[in-house]
Amino acid sequence: MKKLTIILIAISMLFAVSNAIAYQKGNYELTLGGSGSNDESFDGAVFNIEAGLGYFITQNFEAVLRQGISYADIPGDDNWNGSTRVSFDYNFDMGNWFPYLGVNIGYLYGDTVEEQFIAGPEAGAKFFVNETTFINAGIEYQFLFEDADEADNNFDDGRYVYMLGIGFKF
Repeated sequence: MKKLTIILIAISMLFAVSNAIAYQKGNYELTLGGSGSNDESFDGAVFNIEAGLGYFITQNFEAVLRQGISYADIPGDDNWNGSTRVSFDYNFDMGNWFPYLGVNIGYLYGDTVEEQFIAGPEAGAKFFVNETTFINAGIEYQFLFEDADEADNNFDDGRYVYMLGIGFKF
């Protein structure tokens, strides 16, 4: 029992972060995420990267510029796609955890997609492992439209975008 107590204390100290992690007006954060896949014979591959640069307008309200890029190298062809989005998120301070809710709007473009606007809600959580570094998991629902008249009609025909990555507060 004593060893278990020592192990639990050591683990809690590893993830114990002071109140210094709380965001302040004027803080920035950089988030990075990525994924990749290929077939069983490594003949083709798909890579995705996602980066975001956030600025805290207030202690909890953040504006974020996000850039996503995907590359597909398939036999006989290669394709690039991208999306650029602006997000506005509210971050809830829960100690080491910072869940967030927000909205985003942007543009989807590339070789294999119809170029058009994207928008929708988003949610996620950041878990700080120290005062400046966190693990970020998020999901966006994006509906696609070419003009404002289509936005209402296309909300039900959207797509989900998932992100898992690392972030840095500065």
